[in-house]
Amino acid sequence: MPGVTGPSDYSREPPRHPSLKINAKEPFNAEPPRSALGAAYVTPVEFFYKRNHGPIPVVDDVHSYSVSITGLIENPKQLFLNDIRALPKYNVTATLQCAGNRRTAMSQTRTVKGVGWDVSAIGNAVWGGAKLADVLELVGISKLTGATKSGGKHVEFVSVDRCKEENGGPYKASIPLIQATSPEADVLLAYEMNGETLNRDHGYPLRVVVPGVIGARSVKWLDSINVIAEECQGFFMQKDYKMFPPSVNWDNINWSTRRPQMDFPVQVKVSGYAASGGGRGIERVDVSVDGGNTWVEASRHQKTGIPYIAEATCSDKWAWVLFEALVDVQQSTQIVAKAVDSAANVQPEKVEDIWNLRGILNTSWHRVQVRVGHSNL
Repeated sequence: MPGVTGPSDYSREPPRHPSLKINAKEPFNAEPPRSALGAAYVTPVEFFYKRNHGPIPVVDDVHSYSVSITGLIENPKQLFLNDIRALPKYNVTATLQCAGNRRTAMSQTRTVKGVGWDVSAIGNAVWGGAKLADVLELVGISKLTGATKSGGKHVEFVSVDRCKEENGGPYKASIPLIQATSPEADVLLAYEMNGETLNRDHGYPLRVVVPGVIGARSVKWLDSINVIAEECQGFFMQKDYKMFPPSVNWDNINWSTRRPQMDFPVQVKVSGYAASGGGRGIERVDVSVDGGNTWVEASRHQKTGIPYIAEATCSDKWAWVLFEALVDVQQSTQIVAKAVDSAANVQPEKVEDIWNLRGILNTSWHRVQVRVGHSNL
């Protein structure tokens, strides 16, 4: 791609905050400490988790950077960054989360494969950019279109990023065309994060943000957009990020029997956040101080606290909820939190019931052992 290159080694990595917990150095995968994550409704860029599959792409000349839009469409185009910036800009508050968040807890039941994420592979940010629905209109695809005249039903995003899982090819993923063309889905081609230009770790100069969906579909360092008939056939759509029952192991797995994972189920962290995928807001958060025998409802809020963000341009259905609960703890005990979303989905009680060989989507009740005199909420 003109303007951006994918390095073959890790000699040109960007600087990172020293307090990040590094789970893998090459490629770099890291999360913030628990204490830093819940400190603000909008996660500071330096504390937003870093999930990578190869060396961070290098921008040689942002002015020559462009994105091609091709495939089963009538009017293929090449768009430069200024073309995308010329479209109406939207700010969308959305929580992104790696599907493997809380994988270490799932590994305590049975060993799983993947980056050893604790509870902080999640972050809430204000993303600024053009809606994908507006971009697709430039190539003749009307809003709320389920298919093109040529049979296109999915939109594939291809990155500059190169990864070993694709045999040195680019990282890629797709979403249904009906989602891509829906203004209410708020899918963005984002060039800003928290009011500032994207940094290299988070997709500079342009990335996709698909709210309410696992982070693996929000492709960074965008190279091209392809309208295709079937789902993307890339590794991370077909051989990873699929949800299997506990009975499936690496000896009997059949990847073709499951669809790629998209929405994230409802899940919660005891220290103060709750989120649900698919645009389903959090309806209630319950907290127990006796291991789940009795419950109290926590108070909830969504406040950006950021003066440059107009609240009318933010959509709270994609963002996490911060919660608080004042409870009396008389002895050492187990504090539990669980959330319910607007569709009445509730978190599963036991991790054993949702264990899967890939260690993704651990949304079981979050349990924290506490001692009197120590604050954990």
